Amino acid sequence: MTARPATTAKRVVTAERAVTTERATSTEHATSTEHAMTAKRAFDVAGGTLLLLALSPLIVGTALSVALGGGGGTGGLLRRRTVAGLGGRPFTMLTFRTKSPLAALPLLLHVVTGRMSLVGPCPLAPTHRECAGEGRRRLSVRPGLTGPWQISGRSDLPWEERELLDLHYVDHHWLGMDLLVLARTLPAVRRRRAARFA
Repeated sequence: MTARPATTAKRVVTAERAVTTERATSTEHATSTEHAMTAKRAFDVAGGTLLLLALSPLIVGTALSVALGGGGGTGGLLRRRTVAGLGGRPFTMLTFRTKSPLAALPLLLHVVTGRMSLVGPCPLAPTHRECAGEGRRRLSVRPGLTGPWQISGRSDLPWEERELLDLHYVDHHWLGMDLLVLARTLPAVRRRRAARFA
C-alpha cells in the first residue's frame, strides 16, 4: 500500500525536474538570443556609421545628380515607402529617386537609427501577405539593407523562394552569416547590373 504514494512522489519529482530543466533551457536560449541581438545591433551601428562617413561624398553626389536630372521635381529627391519594422511597427523607408543601386544609400540612416539592419529580411509593406501567419517570424528582426534574397544570384526570384530565404535567415542568423552576406552583396549587385546592360 505504501508503494503507490512513493511512486506518485517520484513522478511528481521527475515532472518538476523536467519543468525546471525546460525553464533553464528556455532562459539560456533567451539570454543567448538577447546577446546575439545586442552584438548585431552594435555591429549595425558601427558599420552603418563608418559606411555613412565613407560614402558621404557619394551620397551628396547622388542627391545632386537626382536633383539636376529632374528627380527633385517629381515629389522630391527621396522616394517614400511604408514598410514593417521590428515587431511589425511601420516606418517610412527612404530611397533616392533613381533606378541605380545608389538609390539604397539613404537606408544607411535607417540602419544607424535602429529602424533597419545591415543584413536582414527583405523590407515589406505591413499589409504584405508574408507579414502574416508563419511569415510573422520575419518581424522578430529588423529588415535589412541586404540579405540572402539580395545575393541569391537571381533578380527574378519568386516570392516563395524569397520567403524561404528570409525565414531561414531569421531562424539561423549570426554575426558570421551577416559578414558573409555583406561580402557577397557588392559582387551580386555588379553581376545583376552587368547582366542588365549586356
